[in-house]
Amino acid sequence: MLKIRSLKNGIRVLIDSNPRCESVSLGVWVAVGARYETPDINGISHVLEHMAFKGTKTRTAFDISREIEDVGGIVNAYTGKDMTAYYVKVLRQDGRLGLNIISDILQNSVMDKDELAKEQGVIIQEINMNNDTPDDLIFDLYHQTAYPDQPLGRTILGTPEIVRSVTSKKLLDYMHRQYTTNRLVISVSGNIDADEFIEACEKSFTKIAPALDEKPEAARYAGGDIRRTKDNEQVNLILGFEGCPYADKSYYTAALLASVLGGGMSSRLFQEIREKRGLVYSIYAFNSPETDTGTFGIYAGTGEKEVAELLPVLCDEINKLSDTLTEEEITRAKNRAKARVLMRAENWNTHAESNAVDMIIYNRVVPDEETIRQIESVTKGDMAALAKRIFAGKPTLAALGPIKKVASYDEVLSRLNHA
Repeated sequence: MLKIRSLKNGIRVLIDSNPRCESVSLGVWVAVGARYETPDINGISHVLEHMAFKGTKTRTAFDISREIEDVGGIVNAYTGKDMTAYYVKVLRQDGRLGLNIISDILQNSVMDKDELAKEQGVIIQEINMNNDTPDDLIFDLYHQTAYPDQPLGRTILGTPEIVRSVTSKKLLDYMHRQYTTNRLVISVSGNIDADEFIEACEKSFTKIAPALDEKPEAARYAGGDIRRTKDNEQVNLILGFEGCPYADKSYYTAALLASVLGGGMSSRLFQEIREKRGLVYSIYAFNSPETDTGTFGIYAGTGEKEVAELLPVLCDEINKLSDTLTEEEITRAKNRAKARVLMRAENWNTHAESNAVDMIIYNRVVPDEETIRQIESVTKGDMAALAKRIFAGKPTLAALGPIKKVASYDEVLSRLNHA
């Protein structure tokens, strides 16, 4: 049963107890990510996430990893646009250790200069690896075109030049300013005693800065065209549009629409473009909401010759979607969505994360029953209306690789019946 508490300093705590589990998944989700960065420090949230594990006032970097691995646990972290997460998974008897380590790295990290120098090199390698991975790089190109000259369009990783410019002082100043009590959510799932966990959190999280009321820069979708020639075998391509934010009443409709269009092997895009025509190896539709905007798009990886046929067919599938939706494929999409919700309920690691993300986005945890009701309530008319609304918007086209045969942006606009 989920219990929601607040510490005396205002940090929210989510406790999802299950005495039948042998493990505990716990972490801290911070409502700060790349969208909170100015251009001169783009990537600092990600650097901070790396450096949090590189030593505290009482633990070395090796101590942190050794203590968790000595008990067979796992510790990790990730950085997103709107949040950063630090989490562990341990056996139930080691829950206190996991909490102690997470609280230590968030309050007592020293940001050692020598460790920072080494980690800057590691992160620059990560940036180079991303730039050498076409199906990652294409999304960076897509977002910088959809949301130009603003935090949402910038890469989470930053640039090598900015990463090299980060100092220990910059990291500590950024952490102390942004990691505040109103932005932290502690979430735990598994075999844990709620009262004992709250007491441990009260004792552990005493040095977090007080609440700060600062919002990220509002998103401004622009759309447009970006093409980059690269000596690859495949063309990586994204055609996308502005979608729905999390709080939009069409949020679930958009998710189902993406499923019908390109959400699996039975979807329209997979069947028409891969199975019938053999134009791609990979193709899918995605619905990626943010707090104040969203993006709805299609990714495809195809050959240099095949791309000439791919885009026209893709535009045709988009054009006919709203008028040809069937109850059969809508039911299939609903069943897929409901299955994911119910399967998630059996994964306690996912529980901790989804509860925390809900709290950050909605200021509450959305019950699975409510999610399923929302999915069930979507009608064919809802989906048709949303498809017309989304696809009437200005598209964003990103292409990477041998792109000579990619249709021009004006041609794509014409095929999508844009004036």
